[in-house]
Amino acid sequence: MDKKILVTGPFGQIGSELVPKLQERYGKKNVVALGHRYIPEDYDGVLEQGGVEDEGFMEDLWKKYDFDEVYHLASLLSATGEKRPDLAWKINMGGLKNVLDLSRDNESRVFWASSIAVFGPTTPLNGTPQNTILEPVTMYGVTKVSGELLCQYYNEKYGLDTRSLRYPGLISWKEKPGGGTTDYAVEMFYKAIEGEKYTCFVREDTELPMMYMEDAVRGTLELMDAEEENIGVRTSYNHSALNFKAGELVEEIQKYYPGFEVEYEPDERQKNADSWPNSVDDSKAREDWGWDHEYDLEKMVKVMLENLERKLN
Repeated sequence: MDKKILVTGPFGQIGSELVPKLQERYGKKNVVALGHRYIPEDYDGVLEQGGVEDEGFMEDLWKKYDFDEVYHLASLLSATGEKRPDLAWKINMGGLKNVLDLSRDNESRVFWASSIAVFGPTTPLNGTPQNTILEPVTMYGVTKVSGELLCQYYNEKYGLDTRSLRYPGLISWKEKPGGGTTDYAVEMFYKAIEGEKYTCFVREDTELPMMYMEDAVRGTLELMDAEEENIGVRTSYNHSALNFKAGELVEEIQKYYPGFEVEYEPDERQKNADSWPNSVDDSKAREDWGWDHEYDLEKMVKVMLENLERKLN
């Protein structure tokens, strides 16, 4: 039997790399990309256009395709969400509630993207445990904590198979950053290759959990492939690979671009970064379903530069 897959937010940082992998697995005709405003001209696959927060539209979509699995990635990110908190709540929570209700009624399995934004200034900064204090300072973080609890509730009350990862900062060359606090880590690569000075919006000593996108996509698929009885966390798994300071990333890039210059002018995003951990403990993901990362800082920088140089000629 063909599996029907829905991906919301298919053209963002994660979706643009996850969708091709799903198409390889299940065939292009079985993966439905639900885009909103931005649709790449070269997208090759089944496409629908509409808002995840639109209940009637989402209902019609389910009737049309009868989805077996949903990868719910659509959300307004941290920096953008602070500018438009009401819209962040509407999209992030309204969209998730629609997906959970329709998945419950149609017995679809759900993957939902959470984030290190669930953590806050009261969370232990180093080796943040799986179960810890969640007191975020951004609307994005508030929606992610609420979403985690909602996913767990639907699993416990209705038996819905919900699965989730707390993504760290994600580093990818395929799509440009989309309004997140960790986007400086991607912007640096572009500026280095273009021979321009970079003004970094976080301090040089700002350390955050990060991950190369290929690891994130593989981790997502491995979580969804895991046997249901092995899933011990129904809020969201800590998911980790790299931890580095902004200045350490600059030093690694300078090995390839010795003339690359960076100045540091922290803005309002520094407050977000300061409220997040330096590193998280993802041993539960490693124990439950065998998670392991492949990219360290050195390997990630090399691959990012190779791919971006090709992309930017």
